Amino acid sequence: METTTHNAHIKIPAHVAIIMDGNGRWAKARGLNRNAGHQKGVDTVREITSAAARLGMKYLTLYTFSTENWNRPSDEVAALMSLILTSMEEELFMKNNVSLRVIGDLKRLPENIQEAIRGLEQRTSGNTGLTLVIALSYSSRWEITEAVRHLAAQAANGRLKPEDIDEACVSQALSTAFMPDPDLLIRTGGELRLSNYLLWQCAYSELYFCDTYWPDFSEADFMKALEVYTARERRFGKTSEQVTTANE
Repeated sequence: METTTHNAHIKIPAHVAIIMDGNGRWAKARGLNRNAGHQKGVDTVREITSAAARLGMKYLTLYTFSTENWNRPSDEVAALMSLILTSMEEELFMKNNVSLRVIGDLKRLPENIQEAIRGLEQRTSGNTGLTLVIALSYSSRWEITEAVRHLAAQAANGRLKPEDIDEACVSQALSTAFMPDPDLLIRTGGELRLSNYLLWQCAYSELYFCDTYWPDFSEADFMKALEVYTARERRFGKTSEQVTTANE
């Protein structure tokens, strides 16, 4: 459900998903190591998470590390894993009443990171504001494949009839079943693709692309994206007249 800010003209979506792109290019443009871009990107995560919490947003999902990212140079992967571990600051969650959820193929992560994630999820589970969802070792094709396997197993043991499988059934089998689909998907860094991210869930999401690299993406940039979102008409296959009538 959308809410409005003190700027009454801005609608706050219940769920925003972000592809945080451009860390490496930000660093390269400054003659720095790619890892410096990832480190600066963590500061942006803190800023945008805090902003989303203040705005009353319910869910913020960040594409942090894809299954394809495992193919990056081993030293960069190791640095990213270390950064993920050190950046999970409990103070950020408690100060902003934010709970943590992590989705993805977590079995591939180092055990110490798995333990840190489980611990922080548990300690923040009582927070009632924003839920920060981290997509880690995640890809949409992996997620959908896992869901198909789950449904096939249920059908094989007689607990589910194939003809009873519908869209709602598939959605409930996904790792995102606990939250609504994104209203808005933002991608920074100038690329115009979804990169295997929440493909099922973003079927009717509004898409917003900007050239700003993630380390430079500010709260002002975030608000600009929300302003663009506010100006759009979400029809979900209906006509403008039908939407207008329904909202009257």
